[in-house]
Formats: sequence, C-alpha cells, structure tokens
Amino acid sequence: MLERRTLWLLAGLAAGIVAGGAMGGLAASFSSLPSFKNRPSPAVELIRRYGCAGCHQIPGVPAARGRVGPPLEGVGDRRYLAGTIQNSPENLVDWIVDPRSMVPHTAMPMTGISEPEARTVAQYLLAH
Repeated sequence: MLERRTLWLLAGLAAGIVAGGAMGGLAASFSSLPSFKNRPSPAVELIRRYGCAGCHQIPGVPAARGRVGPPLEGVGDRRYLAGTIQNSPENLVDWIVDPRSMVPHTAMPMTGISEPEARTVAQYLLAH
C-alpha cells in the first residue's frame, strides 16, 4: 500500500512539473503546501494537557482564559513568582513542577507535569 501511495505521489509531481513548466511550476506547487514553521510551540499542548489554561490567561493559547490564577503574560518581567519567590528560570520550573514545595498553602495544584515538560512551558512563558 505504501508503494502505491509513493507511485501516485511521484506521478502527481511529474504531472505538476509537466503542466507547470519545469522547475518554476514545481516551486509554485510547493509554495501552496502548508508550512510547518508556524506550528504552535509544544508548550501550548502541554499547557492544555496539564490544565494551565483552565486557571490562567496565557498569551498565544486561545483556550487559556482562566481567571483563577494570575494572567501569565510577561512572567519574565516580574520580580517574584507567587508573590514571594525570586523569579528565575529555574525557580519557575520548580514552581510549575511542585508549587506546594515552595509555598505550602498555594491554591496552585500539583499537575503531574514532569521537569522536562515544565522546562518547555517555562521557556514559552518567559518568551511571551
């Protein structure tokens, strides 16, 4: 089945070259294909999966309209996290992974996010 698909794809490309006039037509065909460079950050999926979007407003995440926690736009410009923790990339990762180890009575729940996943989310938040 895979070989049949490959043959059809090659036949389609050959027809596109002939119909479009050599390489100029082929380039035009490829320019109409969807671009993957504008794909959302993997952090956006993590933000959705771990429920961050339910409590926070997060730039670049359309579903993130929560009002329980603070809006997370400009987190990198803030001096403190949770009002008492010195803001740094490492502290942000630690906060995302285990907020109650840093502020025992925080309303922020444990999400089960792993440390590598939290790094991805922290990098996203610090860039937005």
